[in-house]
Amino acid sequence: MRYARRDAVLREMGLAPVWRLRAGGEDGVAEAIDVLPESAPVAAELDRGGAASSLPAEPVPVPVPEVRSARAAIPVRDLIPRPAGAAVPVEASARRDDGDPARAGRIAGMDWDELETDIRACGACRLCEKRRQAVPGVGDRRAEWMFVGEGPGSEEDQRGEPFVGAAGKLLDAMLAAIGLKRGENVYIANAVKCRPPHNRTPQADEIATCHPYLARQIELVRPRVLVALGRPAALALLDAEISIGASRGRVFRRGDTPVVVTYHPAYLLRNQADKAKAWEDLCFARRLMRELAEKA
Repeated sequence: MRYARRDAVLREMGLAPVWRLRAGGEDGVAEAIDVLPESAPVAAELDRGGAASSLPAEPVPVPVPEVRSARAAIPVRDLIPRPAGAAVPVEASARRDDGDPARAGRIAGMDWDELETDIRACGACRLCEKRRQAVPGVGDRRAEWMFVGEGPGSEEDQRGEPFVGAAGKLLDAMLAAIGLKRGENVYIANAVKCRPPHNRTPQADEIATCHPYLARQIELVRPRVLVALGRPAALALLDAEISIGASRGRVFRRGDTPVVVTYHPAYLLRNQADKAKAWEDLCFARRLMRELAEKA
């Protein structure tokens, strides 16, 4: 029972059980079985000691750097080795065009009730044409953590809450892996509030049109750390096209708020091998939060 909760959480992420111990031979020495190459270092670390209530152990710690100010998506330091020639995100060449300035200014002054009412009634872009309902966001409105995804899927479109399908189940497991829970010190939103037809990726103009809503949510929540789940979310938060693979382990800035990027849970459902990378990203974000809390 010692690691029952931990194993259940990591099993949802596809990272456990990957390291089991059993009696081996006449001398009783334990031997390891069922090792996944991508996750073995993580799993081995998890099974070394610790209190019964402890969180999963992290990969080998690396120092979290000071985050310097920047106008857009400027990485401060590369903390994960990458192959030579890998893409590096660059500052956006121009500020995002949020469309109608009057509309953006009106949204910027809304309280929570006004904001969610306006989102549900929005008809500013083509995504409203085939939606069942808009999906504003969910969670603790004074959270330190804010996770931003891409857009609602079919189940979210029906229920009016982000991340409630298979990807939502995985996201809940990812949160639990770092000691978080939906609705408790966590707010979850999307780059666009209406489901793109056939669950396609939101287009840049759709993200821009919806951006005033996301910006106001961030201003109201005032999170300590933003986590971008996937490339469209990173575009919405940083106003720059980036590669997730090339940007992992870096701290970006949105105003005064640090941003960490990782893979979208829906992507991880299709690409199981990258779940171990997402685990590393979550541990990185947790260390960043601890560093910020210590300096507060």
